[in-house]
Amino acid sequence: MSSSPARIFAELNAVRPPDPAGPIMGRAVVIGGSVAGLLAARVLSDFAESVVIIDRDDLHATGARPGVPQGTQLHALLPGGFLQLELLFPGFREQAVAQGAIDSPPPSRRNYLDGRVKVVVPDDADSLAGTRPFLEGLIRQRVLALANVQTRLARAVGLVFDGAATTGVRVDLDGTPGVESADLVVDAMGRSSRLSDWLHQAGWERPVTRRMTVNLNYATAMFRRRDSNPQPALVLALHSPRLSSDVAGAAFFAVEDDRWMAMMAGYGDNRPGRTAADFVRRMREQFPPEFGEVAANELLGDVQTYHHADSRRRDFHALTRFPARLVSVGDAVASFNPVYGQGITAATLHAACLSTYLRSKPDLSVPAREFLALQKVVVDAAWSTSTSADLALPHVDGPYPRAYRLRSWASRQIVAATVTDVAVARRFNQVVSMRAHPNSLITPGVILGALRANRRARSADQRAR
Repeated sequence: MSSSPARIFAELNAVRPPDPAGPIMGRAVVIGGSVAGLLAARVLSDFAESVVIIDRDDLHATGARPGVPQGTQLHALLPGGFLQLELLFPGFREQAVAQGAIDSPPPSRRNYLDGRVKVVVPDDADSLAGTRPFLEGLIRQRVLALANVQTRLARAVGLVFDGAATTGVRVDLDGTPGVESADLVVDAMGRSSRLSDWLHQAGWERPVTRRMTVNLNYATAMFRRRDSNPQPALVLALHSPRLSSDVAGAAFFAVEDDRWMAMMAGYGDNRPGRTAADFVRRMREQFPPEFGEVAANELLGDVQTYHHADSRRRDFHALTRFPARLVSVGDAVASFNPVYGQGITAATLHAACLSTYLRSKPDLSVPAREFLALQKVVVDAAWSTSTSADLALPHVDGPYPRAYRLRSWASRQIVAATVTDVAVARRFNQVVSMRAHPNSLITPGVILGALRANRRARSADQRAR
């Protein structure tokens, strides 16, 4: 691929309408009704005569899905993902707000680093706040309303191959076996995807799986919200790894049904907020005043906890032999430390990769190398952003990439400058919200701007003393 990763990333983020070119295949099958699977089905609906989504959960039911154990935790819809959803589902924003989502333009968002409030970037992209079941439900509602999309309540148990191509998915419905034939199969089975095993069993290569152990512990609680138009509507407070003790950070969002959704996280043996009393105490004592104000409201239900052991990626792009008519998306390819909120947004960009690939009218009888190359750019970007930050954690011990110490120093300078400098904060926000490639952040111009901003901040602090 001749284009640079930064250019490819920019093209994937370009605002353009879905392609109305018409079908290039008969039937597509998506394994898994996750957000990534739903978005893949939405893209496929433009290029396939029919699309079938296979899932063990009833996708027509409302509320949280049993197959999403982390669904009760706080999820972020980063601006990059929000823009992609609006592209795939025109009017998504209006529909979401009408049903209770909270619009979050830049002035309504507040970010703290080690207790210091960051500058607001006035022209930053808007975001949207809602619970995972709410946002996923909206996406599911839009996808299942498409005339050529249907669901199959079943368990996928394997693939069918004909020579070098995938031709279907083996399913099991209450002990009754069957086959869903397909011109293209999309694996969206999440972190526990069995695709690697199925490939190995059928004589194909198994992709290398890379892991970075993070041992993140989440706790999320709901509080009553009385203000229908809260300001701020979203607050994030992070502690630098070198300065934090047992809590890495906390956040709260205004979400649907007049609630606040609050989260705090710790690593290793630190499990802050596991009980209601501990959660409320920490909100009041360890974070800026806004957190105490939220905690003063009625606690709704129990504190929900979740443990995330590691970030992982499966390098399908590196396989020398790979079946035709098969791709994988979402957490089935790569899942990251959820504290950075990349999951849903990464899934939207995987959908953008699939759309770009299919718009080229590819030869489906050969492996989808063009798709894998596009997807690698997205995975590399998210992986480098999250794992570079994770490597600064005291309990994480590599693997360290080349020039890690230099890049780590530059990253610390840039992050510090986001507290006071709008220009640096703007570029930083574009990268962490997955609207720009990380290569656009670690540049001489940005680093010099960060150093100047930090020098000005130190001088101002000295004058204030």
